[in-house]
Amino acid sequence: MHAAVLPSGCSILSRRLLTLQSCLKPFQLCNLSTLDDHQKKIYDRIIRIDHAGEFGADRIYAGQMFVLGKTDVGPLIQHMWDQEKHHLQTFKDMISKHRSRPTVLLPLWNIAGFALGAGTALISKEAAMACTVAVEDTITKHYNMQIRKLLELNGDHDELLSTIKKFRDEEMEHHDIGLEQNAEAAPAYDILKKTIQMGCSAAIFLSERI
Repeated sequence: MHAAVLPSGCSILSRRLLTLQSCLKPFQLCNLSTLDDHQKKIYDRIIRIDHAGEFGADRIYAGQMFVLGKTDVGPLIQHMWDQEKHHLQTFKDMISKHRSRPTVLLPLWNIAGFALGAGTALISKEAAMACTVAVEDTITKHYNMQIRKLLELNGDHDELLSTIKKFRDEEMEHHDIGLEQNAEAAPAYDILKKTIQMGCSAAIFLSERI
């Protein structure tokens, strides 16, 4: 008895389905059962605040580009903004992947971030760079705290760790760019930096909880 021969179209369809499955594999949800309740809560808070932080950073650079986009620092700001856009999209994907809840304060951070970026840029290029230094210094320290927290957890957290480490390094690059662009020459640099960092710390506190 001869085995039935499938029509050639079926073979093509099978290959296409396999290709589609391969392409979608990186985007499939992880097995959330590998996280216990305590770890899930930690993931939720990390993803929520990092998404909010990158959203705020995106809006800050949008404000800076609105004012300084056609000046000599425009390409540098665009470079940093492009990286922030990638960071934001990554955490958007993580919110879906881990079924985390974003902060309800995003509309506020949308306005506040753009106003901060544009406002400091209107003062001077150096003030905009001082804003960058203040924000990126705060974010870098916060990422370091998260890395330490994840290293204390049992289990495999390499995916989230590697993402945060990579983004931490890029935020530090932005911080250094700001210093190279004479951020410390901004009017009342120390006061400006500390004020912005106090605002960032308050935003982190609220976004973690609301």
